Amino acid sequence: MKLNHLTFRLLEVFSYVVKTGSVTDAARHLHLTQPTVSLQLKRLSEAVGEPLFYADKKGMQLTDSGYIVYAAALDMLGRVNDLQDQLDSVQEGQQGRFSIAMVNTAQYVLPRLLGPYSKTFPDVDLTLEIGNREQVLQRFNQQLDDIYIFSHPPALDHAAAARFLRNPLVIIAAKDHPFATQKNVSMKDLLQERFLLREPGSATRMLFDGWLQTQGLQLNRSLQMASNEAIRVGVAAGMGIAIISRHVIPTGATGLVELSVEGFSLESHWHFIVRRDRRLPHAAKRFLTFADAELENCLDPRYVCHETDQLLKSLATQVD
Repeated sequence: MKLNHLTFRLLEVFSYVVKTGSVTDAARHLHLTQPTVSLQLKRLSEAVGEPLFYADKKGMQLTDSGYIVYAAALDMLGRVNDLQDQLDSVQEGQQGRFSIAMVNTAQYVLPRLLGPYSKTFPDVDLTLEIGNREQVLQRFNQQLDDIYIFSHPPALDHAAAARFLRNPLVIIAAKDHPFATQKNVSMKDLLQERFLLREPGSATRMLFDGWLQTQGLQLNRSLQMASNEAIRVGVAAGMGIAIISRHVIPTGATGLVELSVEGFSLESHWHFIVRRDRRLPHAAKRFLTFADAELENCLDPRYVCHETDQLLKSLATQVD
């Protein structure tokens, strides 16, 4: 017996002969010649060391060894088919795993995409990391994740970015603040107020500080706070005013108003970021495709941007 000479092709030919009951029909189905099929059966029989068929009035019949080999062939071929299905599923992004790292403010945006995505692709294992901009940038530099989400992407050669959502910044105050009902409040007047701000290096802080410089303005009083949630609570409690992403303000939020400020218009964009020098898993690519298709359904259509497809095209030359 020389079972190490067995091949999947021999077992496939043998199983088709058994199923069709004819060498001729099996050859036709497999697009082989009849002599080729007969030769394959001979090789399989030699590998097993026993005849696999015998002939009677009803035609080709399996021997006892033939039954055993046929059962094993169906099992092995079935497992290979299952393996192919699983590999196809992974390559189509229906299975697999990937990770996303995002800055704190994105937690007010991304879950609206992740919820529908997880329902559509329940077999994908997704890991989510949240931190401030410096922490997420460090993860990017260490190549710890597959997709990164910034509102102010790193200016690095190996960073490929795609905008998916406009991020307008607004100035908010408590609903009983003296400026709450005024139109076109001047920025110079606002700067006499205390601003509640995120830490230096946060995207919103960077944009606001840069804008103030271009206007020749500077803050007089500020208080640094650790999170957007703390800022919202502080503003509602009358601790000061703040500049914040409009997406951070919940629909129907009470205790807060968006101020009408003369000449103030500032916004950034939320970006999907991937590394050009890192292979992107199939599941991560499928997520980006899904996100681009579902943006209007999951997020405010007024702010949606579609650049994700361009990002995927730029990565098409990556070797899978």
